[in-house]
Amino acid sequence: MNLTEHFTLAELTATSHRQFDNTPNDTETANLQRLAEFLEQVKTVLGGKPIMVNSAFRSKQVNDSVGSKDTSQHRIGCAADFRVPGMTPDAVVRAVIDAGLPFDQIIREFDAWTHISVTNTPDGTPRKQALIIDKAGARPFA
Repeated sequence: MNLTEHFTLAELTATSHRQFDNTPNDTETANLQRLAEFLEQVKTVLGGKPIMVNSAFRSKQVNDSVGSKDTSQHRIGCAADFRVPGMTPDAVVRAVIDAGLPFDQIIREFDAWTHISVTNTPDGTPRKQALIIDKAGARPFA
């Protein structure tokens, strides 16, 4: 099922933990729709480059298996971790910030991928929180 021109429900629910059900409910699917629409904006800002989603929606079992917190926005379909071939995570974060996109969070994680999220509810106000997370811990993206 296509959520948008470039993003499918299957892509945003894919997991290597296939032993667990990773099917979103109706609210989570609606959140994934909003996330896909936002990822289309990110794709445009990045000049149409491919966005390779590593992880988006995670059921409780999948989320637990990767060691993430229950409060993760992945749990409700509002976050995606992705890579962009030919771009560093720093460059992706900087481009999104400079474009003024209404992200809730954007995180350069371990200098290997970018985490991005939309607000937890359709009418939420984006926090526009930009961070770096690596072996040294978490700190603001400068």
